[in-house]
Amino acid sequence: MMRVKLLLSVAILFALSTEIYAQRRSVKNEDAEETYKSFTSVGITTNTNSGILGGAVFRQSSALGSKMFGKNAYRYLALELVNVKHPKELSTQDFVTGARLVYGKQNYLFVLRPEYGREIALFSRQDDEGISISGIVAAGPSLGFEKPYMVQYQGSDGRVTTQPFDPNRAGDIIGAGSFFSGFGKSKVVPGLHIKTAMSFELSAFRDNVTGVEVGFIAEAFSRKITIMADAQNKAFFTSGYLTLYFGSKKR
Repeated sequence: MMRVKLLLSVAILFALSTEIYAQRRSVKNEDAEETYKSFTSVGITTNTNSGILGGAVFRQSSALGSKMFGKNAYRYLALELVNVKHPKELSTQDFVTGARLVYGKQNYLFVLRPEYGREIALFSRQDDEGISISGIVAAGPSLGFEKPYMVQYQGSDGRVTTQPFDPNRAGDIIGAGSFFSGFGKSKVVPGLHIKTAMSFELSAFRDNVTGVEVGFIAEAFSRKITIMADAQNKAFFTSGYLTLYFGSKKR
Protein backbone atom coordinates (compact mmCIF):
# COMPACT_ATOMS: atom_id res chain seq x y z
CA MET A 1 0.00 0.00 0.00
CA MET A 2 2.87 2.40 0.82
CA ARG A 3 4.42 1.70 -2.57
CA VAL A 4 1.10 2.49 -4.31
CA LYS A 5 0.82 5.79 -2.43
CA LEU A 6 4.41 6.67 -3.33
CA LEU A 7 3.84 6.02 -7.04
CA LEU A 8 0.61 8.03 -6.99
CA SER A 9 2.33 10.93 -5.22
CA VAL A 10 5.16 10.96 -7.75
CA ALA A 11 2.67 10.87 -10.63
CA ILE A 12 0.73 13.82 -9.18
CA LEU A 13 3.90 15.86 -8.69
CA PHE A 14 4.98 15.19 -12.25
CA ALA A 15 1.52 16.10 -13.56
CA LEU A 16 1.72 19.43 -11.75
CA SER A 17 5.21 20.05 -13.08
CA THR A 18 3.93 19.26 -16.58
CA GLU A 19 1.26 21.95 -16.31
CA ILE A 20 3.71 24.54 -15.00
CA TYR A 21 6.21 23.66 -17.68
CA ALA A 22 3.56 23.91 -20.40
CA GLN A 23 2.67 27.43 -19.26
CA ARG A 24 6.32 28.46 -19.38
CA ARG A 25 6.72 26.98 -22.85
CA SER A 26 3.77 28.89 -24.28
CA VAL A 27 5.72 32.16 -24.19
CA LYS A 28 8.84 30.78 -25.90
CA ASN A 29 9.76 30.32 -29.52
CA GLU A 30 9.15 26.76 -30.69
CA ASP A 31 11.94 27.06 -33.27
CA ALA A 32 14.47 26.85 -30.43
CA GLU A 33 13.39 23.34 -29.44
CA GLU A 34 16.07 20.68 -29.39
CA THR A 35 15.49 17.71 -31.65
CA TYR A 36 17.33 14.38 -31.53
CA LYS A 37 17.38 11.33 -33.77
CA SER A 38 17.76 8.69 -31.07
CA PHE A 39 17.78 8.09 -27.32
CA THR A 40 19.39 5.01 -25.75
CA SER A 41 19.24 4.29 -22.04
CA VAL A 42 19.22 1.65 -19.32
CA GLY A 43 17.44 1.83 -16.02
CA ILE A 44 16.14 0.22 -12.87
CA THR A 45 12.47 -0.09 -12.13
CA THR A 46 10.09 -0.64 -9.25
CA ASN A 47 6.39 -1.42 -9.38
CA THR A 48 3.43 -2.20 -7.18
CA ASN A 49 3.93 -5.95 -7.73
CA SER A 50 7.59 -6.05 -6.71
CA GLY A 51 10.00 -5.15 -3.97
CA ILE A 52 11.98 -1.92 -3.88
CA LEU A 53 14.07 -3.12 -6.81
CA GLY A 54 11.69 -4.60 -9.35
CA GLY A 55 14.01 -5.21 -12.31
CA ALA A 56 16.07 -3.72 -15.12
CA VAL A 57 15.18 -2.01 -18.40
CA PHE A 58 16.83 -1.25 -21.74
CA ARG A 59 15.02 1.36 -23.84
CA GLN A 60 15.63 3.07 -27.16
CA SER A 61 13.69 5.73 -29.06
CA SER A 62 14.38 6.55 -32.73
CA ALA A 63 12.92 9.54 -34.57
CA LEU A 64 10.30 8.87 -37.25
CA GLY A 65 10.05 10.85 -40.46
CA SER A 66 6.52 12.01 -39.71
CA LYS A 67 4.73 13.66 -36.81
CA MET A 68 1.80 12.51 -34.71
CA PHE A 69 -0.77 15.08 -33.57
CA GLY A 70 1.66 17.76 -34.72
CA LYS A 71 4.38 16.53 -32.36
CA ASN A 72 7.73 14.82 -32.96
CA ALA A 73 7.21 11.05 -32.87
CA TYR A 74 9.65 8.25 -32.08
CA ARG A 75 9.70 4.49 -32.48
CA TYR A 76 9.92 3.12 -28.96
CA LEU A 77 11.71 -0.17 -28.25
CA ALA A 78 12.33 -1.61 -24.81
CA LEU A 79 13.29 -4.81 -23.04
CA GLU A 80 12.36 -5.34 -19.40
CA LEU A 81 13.21 -8.10 -16.95
CA VAL A 82 11.18 -7.88 -13.75
CA ASN A 83 10.27 -9.93 -10.71
CA VAL A 84 6.56 -10.19 -9.89
CA LYS A 85 5.57 -10.93 -6.30
CA HIS A 86 2.33 -12.00 -4.66
CA PRO A 87 0.81 -9.50 -2.18
CA LYS A 88 0.58 -12.29 0.43
CA GLU A 89 4.34 -12.87 0.50
CA LEU A 90 5.87 -12.37 3.93
CA SER A 91 9.52 -13.05 4.62
CA THR A 92 10.50 -14.46 8.03
CA GLN A 93 13.88 -15.27 9.56
CA ASP A 94 14.91 -18.27 11.62
CA PHE A 95 16.57 -16.93 14.79
CA VAL A 96 18.66 -20.10 15.16
CA THR A 97 19.98 -20.58 11.62
CA GLY A 98 19.53 -17.02 10.33
CA ALA A 99 17.91 -18.38 7.16
CA ARG A 100 15.09 -16.36 5.58
CA LEU A 101 11.93 -18.00 4.29
CA VAL A 102 8.75 -16.88 2.54
CA TYR A 103 6.36 -19.44 3.97
CA GLY A 104 3.88 -20.77 1.41
CA LYS A 105 5.78 -19.44 -1.60
CA GLN A 106 5.75 -22.04 -4.35
CA ASN A 107 7.29 -20.23 -7.33
CA TYR A 108 9.12 -17.10 -8.33
CA LEU A 109 7.73 -15.25 -11.35
CA PHE A 110 10.25 -13.50 -13.58
CA VAL A 111 8.92 -11.78 -16.70
CA LEU A 112 10.84 -10.80 -19.83
CA ARG A 113 8.98 -8.10 -21.78
CA PRO A 114 10.04 -7.04 -25.28
CA GLU A 115 8.11 -3.86 -26.17
CA TYR A 116 7.33 -1.93 -29.33
CA GLY A 117 5.39 1.30 -29.50
CA ARG A 118 5.38 5.04 -29.99
CA GLU A 119 6.79 7.91 -27.98
CA ILE A 120 5.43 11.40 -28.64
CA ALA A 121 7.40 14.47 -27.53
CA LEU A 122 4.79 16.60 -25.77
CA PHE A 123 7.23 19.28 -24.62
CA SER A 124 10.87 19.53 -25.69
CA ARG A 125 13.80 21.22 -24.02
CA GLN A 126 14.91 24.66 -25.17
CA ASP A 127 18.68 25.02 -25.13
CA ASP A 128 19.80 23.82 -21.68
CA GLU A 129 16.61 24.79 -19.88
CA GLY A 130 13.71 22.82 -18.47
CA ILE A 131 12.78 19.22 -19.02
CA SER A 132 11.49 17.13 -21.91
CA ILE A 133 8.12 15.45 -21.42
CA SER A 134 6.80 12.68 -23.65
CA GLY A 135 3.96 10.19 -23.73
CA ILE A 136 4.50 6.48 -24.40
CA VAL A 137 2.22 3.69 -25.57
CA ALA A 138 3.80 0.25 -26.08
CA ALA A 139 2.88 -3.41 -26.14
CA GLY A 140 4.46 -6.79 -26.72
CA PRO A 141 4.75 -10.43 -25.66
CA SER A 142 5.44 -11.48 -22.09
CA LEU A 143 7.60 -14.48 -21.30
CA GLY A 144 6.88 -15.58 -17.75
CA PHE A 145 9.45 -17.83 -16.08
CA GLU A 146 7.86 -19.80 -13.25
CA LYS A 147 10.86 -20.87 -11.17
CA PRO A 148 10.35 -23.22 -8.19
CA TYR A 149 10.95 -21.73 -4.77
CA MET A 150 13.59 -23.97 -3.23
CA VAL A 151 13.55 -24.78 0.48
CA GLN A 152 15.60 -26.94 2.84
CA TYR A 153 13.91 -30.00 4.28
CA GLN A 154 15.19 -32.08 7.17
CA GLY A 155 14.25 -35.74 7.00
CA SER A 156 13.64 -38.16 9.87
CA ASP A 157 17.27 -39.27 9.60
CA GLY A 158 18.49 -35.70 10.12
CA ARG A 159 19.68 -35.30 6.54
CA VAL A 160 19.03 -31.89 4.94
CA THR A 161 18.00 -31.69 1.27
CA THR A 162 17.07 -28.75 -0.97
CA GLN A 163 13.87 -29.28 -2.98
CA PRO A 164 10.98 -27.27 -4.44
CA PHE A 165 8.46 -26.14 -1.82
CA ASP A 166 5.81 -28.79 -1.09
CA PRO A 167 2.78 -27.59 0.93
CA ASN A 168 2.32 -31.15 2.22
CA ARG A 169 5.75 -31.12 3.90
CA ALA A 170 5.54 -27.75 5.63
CA GLY A 171 6.54 -29.21 9.00
CA ASP A 172 9.90 -30.43 7.69
CA ILE A 173 11.11 -27.03 6.43
CA ILE A 174 14.14 -25.55 8.18
CA GLY A 175 14.90 -22.67 5.79
CA ALA A 176 15.09 -21.39 2.25
CA GLY A 177 17.36 -22.97 -0.34
CA SER A 178 19.76 -21.15 -2.63
CA PHE A 179 18.18 -18.65 -5.00
CA PHE A 180 20.34 -20.00 -7.83
CA SER A 181 19.06 -23.57 -7.53
CA GLY A 182 15.97 -24.72 -9.40
CA PHE A 183 16.38 -22.69 -12.58
CA GLY A 184 16.55 -25.91 -14.58
CA LYS A 185 13.02 -26.75 -13.42
CA SER A 186 11.53 -23.44 -14.54
CA LYS A 187 8.42 -23.38 -16.75
CA VAL A 188 7.80 -20.79 -19.47
CA VAL A 189 4.33 -19.23 -19.52
CA PRO A 190 3.62 -16.96 -22.52
CA GLY A 191 1.47 -13.87 -22.36
CA LEU A 192 0.87 -10.33 -23.64
CA HIS A 193 1.14 -6.88 -22.09
CA ILE A 194 0.42 -3.22 -22.85
CA LYS A 195 1.60 -0.10 -21.08
CA THR A 196 1.03 3.65 -21.08
CA ALA A 197 3.52 6.04 -19.54
CA MET A 198 4.88 9.55 -19.21
CA SER A 199 8.61 10.12 -19.52
CA PHE A 200 10.38 13.10 -17.93
CA GLU A 201 13.94 13.79 -19.08
CA LEU A 202 15.76 15.77 -16.43
CA SER A 203 19.39 15.80 -17.61
CA ALA A 204 21.31 19.08 -17.73
CA PHE A 205 23.69 17.94 -20.50
CA ARG A 206 22.76 17.92 -24.17
CA ASP A 207 24.23 14.53 -25.06
CA ASN A 208 23.21 12.67 -21.90
CA VAL A 209 19.86 11.30 -20.82
CA THR A 210 18.67 11.09 -17.23
CA GLY A 211 15.01 10.79 -16.47
CA VAL A 212 12.02 9.10 -14.94
CA GLU A 213 9.30 7.05 -16.61
CA VAL A 214 6.02 6.69 -14.70
CA GLY A 215 3.24 4.50 -16.04
CA PHE A 216 0.72 1.71 -15.84
CA ILE A 217 0.96 -1.81 -17.25
CA ALA A 218 -1.62 -4.55 -17.83
CA GLU A 219 -0.46 -8.11 -18.47
CA ALA A 220 -2.21 -11.41 -19.19
CA PHE A 221 -0.71 -14.91 -19.26
CA SER A 222 -2.02 -18.07 -20.90
CA ARG A 223 -2.73 -19.64 -17.49
CA LYS A 224 -2.71 -18.84 -13.79
CA ILE A 225 0.74 -18.36 -12.30
CA THR A 226 1.14 -20.26 -9.04
CA ILE A 227 3.22 -17.98 -6.82
CA MET A 228 1.73 -18.85 -3.42
CA ALA A 229 0.43 -22.30 -2.50
CA ASP A 230 -2.44 -21.31 -0.19
CA ALA A 231 -3.56 -18.03 -1.77
CA GLN A 232 -5.50 -16.86 -4.78
CA ASN A 233 -3.29 -16.86 -7.86
CA LYS A 234 -4.15 -15.25 -11.17
CA ALA A 235 -3.33 -14.97 -14.86
CA PHE A 236 -3.99 -11.22 -15.22
CA PHE A 237 -1.83 -8.59 -13.51
CA THR A 238 -1.93 -4.80 -13.36
CA SER A 239 0.60 -2.48 -11.77
CA GLY A 240 1.87 1.05 -11.59
CA TYR A 241 5.59 1.45 -12.10
CA LEU A 242 8.43 3.94 -11.89
CA THR A 243 11.69 3.64 -13.84
CA LEU A 244 14.85 5.68 -13.34
CA TYR A 245 16.92 5.66 -16.54
CA PHE A 246 20.16 7.13 -17.85
CA GLY A 247 22.02 6.98 -21.17
CA SER A 248 22.83 9.05 -24.23
CA LYS A 249 21.14 10.80 -27.15
CA LYS A 250 22.22 11.70 -30.67
CA ARG A 251 21.27 14.52 -33.02
